[in-house]
Amino acid sequence: MSQPNKKLQNIDPVWGRIQNEASALILAEPLMGGMVHSSILHHNTFRKALSYRISLKLSSEEMPAQILREIVDEVLSTDDSIALSARADMVAVFDRDPACHQMLQPMLFFKGYQALQAYRVSHWLWKNDRKEIAYFIQMRCSEVFGVDIHPGAVLGCGIMIDHAHSIVIGETSRVGDNVSMLHSVTLGGTGKADGDRHPTIENGVLIGAGAKILGNITVGYCSKIAAGSVVLKDIPPCKTVAGVPGLIVGEAGCDQPSQTMDQFFEGCEKTS
Repeated sequence: MSQPNKKLQNIDPVWGRIQNEASALILAEPLMGGMVHSSILHHNTFRKALSYRISLKLSSEEMPAQILREIVDEVLSTDDSIALSARADMVAVFDRDPACHQMLQPMLFFKGYQALQAYRVSHWLWKNDRKEIAYFIQMRCSEVFGVDIHPGAVLGCGIMIDHAHSIVIGETSRVGDNVSMLHSVTLGGTGKADGDRHPTIENGVLIGAGAKILGNITVGYCSKIAAGSVVLKDIPPCKTVAGVPGLIVGEAGCDQPSQTMDQFFEGCEKTS
C-alpha cells in the first residue's frame, strides 16, 4: 500500500492530511480500499488526485474518463490558482460544515465541493475560448450533481456549497471569497436582457436554503440572506434580509456570517 510522503506533508499539509486520512480509512473499511487507493493514494499530488476525481465523476459514454482526464490535467497544470482555490474550498467545508469530519470527505463524497471544482475547470475553458467543452462540463455537473453553474460565472475561493442540490448560478453572476450557500439557491436573471443580468455576491455572504437572488443587483459583503427569501434589490453590507420580496430585517448580527453559519436574525428567537 502506498504511504504518505513525509516530506510532502511538510510542503503541502492539506494533501498530507488527506493522504493520512485515506490510509486510516482503508484500515477501518478495507472494502473501500480500491476506491480510496485509486482516488487518493495512487496520486503523488493534490492536483492529480483532484483531476482523477473530477474526470471519474463526470465521465460518460459520450466522454470517457481518460479523455476528460487529459483535459482536466491540462487545465490544472496550466493554472495553479485552480488547485489553490480547491484547497481553500476544502478548508471552508471542513471549517463550516459540522457534518464534515475529515478533509478527505469533500474529495470523495461531497457533491457541492466536487461540482465547484468541476466548475473551476469549465471556467478556465470558457475564458480560453473552449466554450463547447465548458458547456459539456456544465451539462454533466447538472446531470450528475444537480448543480448548474454557468462556466461564464466568476466565483471566488473559500466557497462552501452545503448539500448543493438544485443550485443554479447564471452566466454573469459574480461571487466573492468566503461565501457560504445552502441547497436550492438561485443566482438568476429576471428576463431576457443581455449583458450583466445576474447578481453580484460580495465577500463573506451567507445565503440560506432556497433563497433566490435575481437580477443585476449586489448583495453587500458579510450580509445574510434568510432561507426562502426572494431578493430583487441591492442589499448594503452587513445586513440580514428575509421574506418575499426580501426586505432588510436587521443587521447581520456577526462579523462573518458565512463562517459562523448562524442563520438566526432579530425577532427570531433561538430554541434550546
